[in-house]
Amino acid sequence: MTTDASPSRSFHHPLDAVLKGWIGRATHGTSPAAITAALEDWLIHLGFSPGKQATLIESALRKQLLWLLCVRDSMLDPTAQSCAEIQRDKRFAPPQWDRHPFDWQAQAFLLIQQWWHEATTGVRGVSMHHEQVTEFVVRQWLDMWSPSNFVATNPQVLEETWNTGGRNLVQGLSNWWRDAVAVCTDGAPAGVEQFKPGRSVAITPGKVVFRNRLIELIRYDPATPSVHPEPVLLAPAWIMKFYILDLSPQNSLVRYLVGQGHTVFMISWKNPDASDRDLCLNDYLELGVLTALREVSARCPDVGVHGVGYCLGGTLLAMAAAALARSSATPLKTLTLLAAQIDFEEPGELGLFIDESQVAFLEDLMAERGCLDGRQMAGAFALINSKDLVWSKLVHEYLMGNRTPLTDLRAWNADATRMPQRMHSEYLRRLYLHNELAEGCYEVQGRPVAVQDIRLPLFVVATERDHVSPWRSVYKVHLLTDGDLQFVLSSGGHNVGIVNPPEGEAAHPHASHRVAIREADAPYRDPQAWYDSAELRPGSWWPTWQRWLAEHSGPQVPVERLEREATGERLLGDAPGSYVHQI
Repeated sequence: MTTDASPSRSFHHPLDAVLKGWIGRATHGTSPAAITAALEDWLIHLGFSPGKQATLIESALRKQLLWLLCVRDSMLDPTAQSCAEIQRDKRFAPPQWDRHPFDWQAQAFLLIQQWWHEATTGVRGVSMHHEQVTEFVVRQWLDMWSPSNFVATNPQVLEETWNTGGRNLVQGLSNWWRDAVAVCTDGAPAGVEQFKPGRSVAITPGKVVFRNRLIELIRYDPATPSVHPEPVLLAPAWIMKFYILDLSPQNSLVRYLVGQGHTVFMISWKNPDASDRDLCLNDYLELGVLTALREVSARCPDVGVHGVGYCLGGTLLAMAAAALARSSATPLKTLTLLAAQIDFEEPGELGLFIDESQVAFLEDLMAERGCLDGRQMAGAFALINSKDLVWSKLVHEYLMGNRTPLTDLRAWNADATRMPQRMHSEYLRRLYLHNELAEGCYEVQGRPVAVQDIRLPLFVVATERDHVSPWRSVYKVHLLTDGDLQFVLSSGGHNVGIVNPPEGEAAHPHASHRVAIREADAPYRDPQAWYDSAELRPGSWWPTWQRWLAEHSGPQVPVERLEREATGERLLGDAPGSYVHQI
């Protein structure tokens, strides 16, 4: 399968690029045509479904009657049960929402929300993708009109306004102005200067030992008298900076690993610009992961490498492992995938933004600059989880007048990177649209690679509330590989579920993880069966992984021996290197 001849990839008219560039800035890179096509598909099929229309009319009348009866009952008996389970929506969980008439508002909103879900789903003839897009768009529109978002209909805000004499609204206006100025001037959130790489984050001691046009390779200093001989190579995603894995010391996976006696290497990706527009996905594979593996193997000869990939870095590392599996000798000893998808058939809500119309729109958008601005990708991520990332912020900071403390993770999240035009187009088309890696069609060095060729011990981590790499999608690695596999499902989301230190002030008190081992060639278990039978362990998954790494490593050797072997190694500077500082 090849997509190089696709007309939408081969031709970008300058006028198209100008128009779509202007539209893209207003829509955070979302294609209006893709949204319109989905809504038209739904409306046309709904218009030719009188049975569905009758069902919806009946449902609307029933919900309206139910709400009126609940209002009547609550007026007669304040302890009467709500007609909608408002406890399940955290927007209406605080006790102030139990008072009349605010509880009536919340119940009415949730019933309307239920009705619209019924209206946008189950319409015969609508494509699954268009149904999902329509349901998503309507849900976003409804969330905008939630009674929690307005001063007059939010009892918490009214109470705070009364208690503070309106100071919360004045402070909220100040917070809004601060954020508006930052957005309009492409500025960073207030407080980001406290989390500069090399100062308070990404401060694990190490040296840059290799650099090319795409990556810097960092080797971290050992922190124990002896270390396992097998090095650990970390391949993060290139959408953001590498230091998600080396945040402040109490939150750093790198520091944890060196503290457990591992030699750790890290790939730090360059932040591409217009001059890198022709870098392709296989350039990221060859100049990135494969080159890093060769460099690590040269510095730690005669032992295998523990390859670790996070998010897109994990997808790329799986490609590399599959390509290397075609030869008799591979530098990899084990493979760890962190919130990384290999099969993209069911990518979750992120897939709502990826169809032919959307990809063509992004290609025209990238043609103007030669790359995709990281802020546009960040906008798409915010839309996916807008209830938590947009509307809860509106209430907390702009209506209640609070200031959310900036953490190292939130500061890292604001440190977005760009993506080259060609690479991002290939990534979306070949992986998301055509699912070439899972189907054995993705070509490396002129030949297709098969994930099933990977016979390495696998450790795969997914997160329960992941909007980027849904855990059931990550779980499909069970269908694509036959070797030993330890699968872990961590509590939390795409970032918090991975950045999950086991102790210290950064440790989450309610963290937990489920874990189960699949022996080589064992029968397949579906995700729900796995979930029901997997062992639930309290705390972080890091110690579980570290024990697995130690089991697949040789006995520790004195650090002095490794340092003697590394004598004469060319050093290019101190960690975290120079690429991480590129804006």
